[in-house]
Amino acid sequence: MAVSKTGVFSVVGRPNVGKSTLMNALCGYKVAIVSDKPQTTRTRITGILTKDEYQMVFLDTPGLHKPKNKLGDYMVRVVNDTVSDVDTVLFLVEPVNRIGIPERLLLDKIKEFELPCILVINKIDTVEKEKLLEVISLYAAEYDFLETVPLSSKTGDGLELLEKALREQCFDSPALFPEDMVSDQPERQIAAEIIREKLLMLLDKEVPHGIAVEIEKFSEREDGITDISAVIYCEKKSHKGIIIGKNGAMLKRVGQLARRDIEDMLDCKVFLELWVKVKEDWRNSAGTLRNFGYEYQK
Repeated sequence: MAVSKTGVFSVVGRPNVGKSTLMNALCGYKVAIVSDKPQTTRTRITGILTKDEYQMVFLDTPGLHKPKNKLGDYMVRVVNDTVSDVDTVLFLVEPVNRIGIPERLLLDKIKEFELPCILVINKIDTVEKEKLLEVISLYAAEYDFLETVPLSSKTGDGLELLEKALREQCFDSPALFPEDMVSDQPERQIAAEIIREKLLMLLDKEVPHGIAVEIEKFSEREDGITDISAVIYCEKKSHKGIIIGKNGAMLKRVGQLARRDIEDMLDCKVFLELWVKVKEDWRNSAGTLRNFGYEYQK
């Protein structure tokens, strides 16, 4: 069945509220990396769900936070502009009976532009029903939301209700993307993000936030094997040793986990080489941010 209705939705909220997990669940495909560390998503990521006659495009954004460097400034600008550049906003909040500073800032933006907005209360598997009703009442007093959908991105409970609400916000339009496309990210960019995801998963404390991954080689051999060479940049010499680990054990583990996911994505065998280099204070260097793909363009 050809696509006849489309909708573009921004997914916004505080860090670690579950935006990337929700988008992956809606798309049925891993288009954004996830971790339990804040600021995992650094730029706007597009996920595409084409189902029946509908095509829904989701823009996953970094969590709104107080920036501490130029990379943080870039991430906040991405959030602010993405909020107002779509048909409908998906505003994710946690089931907590108070409105925090990030939520207040996003509400102010939504009110300023009078944006159509669906309130999504995530992580309902962590609270009792009575607490959930309090959260619903709290936000209902703040804005006239199109819908309020309690759900759990982790368990999938409530996803069907959200998809139904999303369909109601789609407009008559042909497909915006090819119907077999699930993301607009190049494969080499997804590969870099997968490597960074494994670093976020395996490393502790401040080390992961100072890491960037750059793909230097991405080529396919005649026998179908894909060769990938990636450089992991960190900000301190001490971090380089942590990333490599004793006798290279940590770097080897990162490579094993990343290669497995990249092979699933590409559906082919992958030969992955990882290198680690130090680039001090790269998060405050405009030129380096551009080189790593964090160049701001509205």
